[in-house]
Amino acid sequence: MWAEDRASQALGMTLDEVGPGTATLRMTVRDDMVNGHDIGHGGLTFTLADSAFAFACNSYNRRTVAAGAEIRFRAPTRAGDELVAVAVERERVGRDGTYDVTVTAGETVVATFVGRSKEIGGAFWGETGSEAPGGR
Repeated sequence: MWAEDRASQALGMTLDEVGPGTATLRMTVRDDMVNGHDIGHGGLTFTLADSAFAFACNSYNRRTVAAGAEIRFRAPTRAGDELVAVAVERERVGRDGTYDVTVTAGETVVATFVGRSKEIGGAFWGETGSEAPGGR
């Protein structure tokens, strides 16, 4: 999935870790990512959280999309900040899942995100439930 995720890669995100129901991504806030208040654009913080959510909910090799998401901005970000988004599965029942994502800049929580997922069928590699090549 990472190889085809041109949007996340174009924003300079890196995929640090993926495990069953979890994912960690990071992104540095660039000068072209700040808004007219000279703070990090909230939409890009949302995008980082959404990407972490996407990798976590697709970690079971079942094609899964967002059914909804919400974010709470808790602190501003600035150019040069390295943001880390950690997604953790809260629950997964049938084809539905709920995931919590915490976005930090250093020790500061800058956003909390809740994503709701829906499996749409199909697999990324081999048989559904099989181990991903390279663990991803």
